[in-house]
Amino acid sequence: MANLSILNVKKSYGAHSVIQDVSVDIPDGEFAVLVGPSGCGKSTLLRMIAGLEDISGGQIRVAGKVVNDMPPKHRDMAMVFQNYALYPHMTVAQNMGFSLKISHVPGAEIEGRVQRAAEILALGKLLDRYPRQLSGGQRQRVAMGRAIVRDPQVFLFDEPLSNLDAKLRVAMRTEIKQLHQRLRTTTVYVTHDQVEAMTLADRIVVMRDGAVEQVGAPLEIYDRPCNMFVAGFIGSPAMNFLKGTLTDGEGEASFRSESGLTVGLGRRFAEGHGQPVILGIRPEHFVVTETGTPTEVVVVETTGVATQINVRCGGDEIVCEFRERVTVKPGDELRIAPMPGAVHLFDAQTGRRLNWFEAPMS
Repeated sequence: MANLSILNVKKSYGAHSVIQDVSVDIPDGEFAVLVGPSGCGKSTLLRMIAGLEDISGGQIRVAGKVVNDMPPKHRDMAMVFQNYALYPHMTVAQNMGFSLKISHVPGAEIEGRVQRAAEILALGKLLDRYPRQLSGGQRQRVAMGRAIVRDPQVFLFDEPLSNLDAKLRVAMRTEIKQLHQRLRTTTVYVTHDQVEAMTLADRIVVMRDGAVEQVGAPLEIYDRPCNMFVAGFIGSPAMNFLKGTLTDGEGEASFRSESGLTVGLGRRFAEGHGQPVILGIRPEHFVVTETGTPTEVVVVETTGVATQINVRCGGDEIVCEFRERVTVKPGDELRIAPMPGAVHLFDAQTGRRLNWFEAPMS
């Protein structure tokens, strides 16, 4: 195992820049997730770490050693691809041990490593099968087993679950988490799925347009997003954003949206009177209360676990999610209010979090 350092890394195709001065330090044994929308550069960055893409600038270091000009096979990394990349004419055991075979590892050692990996991944009964005889989840486990037998310093995962159905994706997510807890190998995992990022990561790296927006522990990013992009990307359903201003009435600062929703903020915001801001509220941070702001119910969606209700407040449409059963129908009035301390303020011009506002989560 080893720490992985990405230092001011850049990637350009001619005049087009796709990775812009990215720096991230991943300590030994950490599970880091690169997350962001399609086209943000996360897979390109992963391929640069693996040596499958050239680096236009900066350094990548593994255990303190610069690997920029080192070919992939010498970087001591193992990559699990989105499409599994299994050889169809080889059995499971042959696929898992192939990289060791071409490295001239003795046959007995190859067999031992394959058996150990198969035990970890519950593949022992499938070693003589061919990829065509396996389900999608089994193929993904074989791809993971092929990486494990190499005993690398770093695991790299490039959206490995995107080809699986929803139920299997959840199950495989748990297997990957358990695998990391057992092996404690430094891991970099790429996904566009923020739920995967939140559940798997020790630390999340949120990317947009080839740059890093924020790095932090999952709950740190969820509770303290640095800007509106991160706030809106992390969390499902997405955060609500309301335009409005800070007001000061009798020394008590509050936010008033253009649609009339009022949220008390506390005395320490009195100096911001009249400042235009964006208020962010996550759907799960609303409560139903008789003293709340009256809204009109637009859509009701019930999953059993939660009830998601879209309401209209003036010109704003707001998404609320309640764990308790809320019995309403479109056209009904619903009075809602944000939970105290569970709101976020952003600058109306830049979208950056207003650092002087740090509401404690209830």
